[in-house]
Amino acid sequence: MVKITDLKQGDIVKIIEDNSEREGVVNSIDRNDNKVCINNGIQEFWYPLEQIAPMPLTEDRLINTLGFEREEMDNGVKYKKGPFRIVVQDPGNYTNIEMWYREDRRHFNHPLYIHELQNLHLSMTKVHLEKVSTKH
Repeated sequence: MVKITDLKQGDIVKIIEDNSEREGVVNSIDRNDNKVCINNGIQEFWYPLEQIAPMPLTEDRLINTLGFEREEMDNGVKYKKGPFRIVVQDPGNYTNIEMWYREDRRHFNHPLYIHELQNLHLSMTKVHLEKVSTKH
């Protein structure tokens, strides 16, 4: 379950409903009722926190969902989006991550979720990291 205080408009989360899971984007938050309006790809709907879960960070989500570019390095893999960088020392293992934007450098020794990365990106760059539109 996600804490309502950790969510911001545009964050990508997982919705658990009727024994199925789907990706959704936060549209608005009602802190009084502890519900979040999420676009689930079909419609917008208000979900209780019990039905909202964080989405783990993966290479596929970095590249295909958030639009990062991948670069092989001797000591791991670097993901780039503009001047924002993420380095994963052990490719596939997202528990040791270094990220930076200009002089702001941060290191994490625990797994990050997509919405956490989006919020870190916002605090570092002042620009929200949005889901890229899919090409058909």
